[in-house]
Amino acid sequence: MTKDINQVTPYNSEATKKSQVEDMFDNIAPKYDLLNHVLSMKIDVLWRNNLVKWMKKDNPQEVLDVATGTGDLAIAIEKGTASKVIGLDLSQQMLNVGVIKIKKLKLDGKISMQKGDAENLPFEDNRFDAVSVAFGVRNFENLTKGLSELRRVVKDNKSVYILEFSKVEGFLGPLYMFYFKNILPAIGRLVSKDNRAYTYLPDSVNAFPFGEKMRQILLDTGFKKVEYKKQSLGIATIYKATK
Repeated sequence: MTKDINQVTPYNSEATKKSQVEDMFDNIAPKYDLLNHVLSMKIDVLWRNNLVKWMKKDNPQEVLDVATGTGDLAIAIEKGTASKVIGLDLSQQMLNVGVIKIKKLKLDGKISMQKGDAENLPFEDNRFDAVSVAFGVRNFENLTKGLSELRRVVKDNKSVYILEFSKVEGFLGPLYMFYFKNILPAIGRLVSKDNRAYTYLPDSVNAFPFGEKMRQILLDTGFKKVEYKKQSLGIATIYKATK
């Protein structure tokens, strides 16, 4: 029986999911970018760019990127839309890597990074022209609360963009899951030295709702319209939820 996504945690300890997620990303931060691009064969760059192209149609001036990590999506949004971007993340170590990256690109005047909790966003209602999350909503301790917060801080008639792993269906499904459950965690453990982080990834993806189920959850959260686009045979999905 598949667990509820809120019950899937990185370390299976007594600590809250939020605390475990923070510890996990602090642990793997130095190797995160390397592993991310190696394990995805850089196809994650394409997915982020597709999200930015979709967002660009809204002509946003100020964007909040939640679970920004080391800032890859925040950087892509700034380059693709010329908007001001605030990147927010639970892990200070991930943010530290991102700050260095942004300074090297001379984007520190356009992208600001801050530590914060996606489920208790430190921003007023209806503040942003767009809100984004790439590979972060799976890690929310309370999915409904986190999605409600994203909706709260985006302006009326504007959208939240979510990029998240889903499941490959059809004849390629078993092959993909074998890679995801066996090969990916082995490489992750070898490079990051964190035995659990890259086992948590397939576990959390397996438990996460996708496609029509995720669309319905977003509608139930109060968004008036939800569209989605599958990426790379369904390995990932981009959701656009309009307030």
